[in-house]
Amino acid sequence: MSADVTTVTKMLERIWTETLGELPADLRNATFFEAGGESISATRMVSRIEEELGVQIEVGDIFEEDPDLDSLHRLVTARSGVSRDG
Repeated sequence: MSADVTTVTKMLERIWTETLGELPADLRNATFFEAGGESISATRMVSRIEEELGVQIEVGDIFEEDPDLDSLHRLVTARSGVSRDG
């Protein structure tokens, strides 16, 4: 993945929102499943992360971790080798 951390953050936020929809304020920090995610949306999200960011994560990562957006960001950056600190 050649994108910097800011670009990755923005792209993940877009993928998250386009996959799960706009969330009300009380669900801004919700996990994937709390935000209404299902198996098909997990598949779509994983596919888009791979296509748009070039980072492979597994659908199982979503099911096992049930990440919020921040946790998903940590997972993606860990798999990509990009430092979250910049």
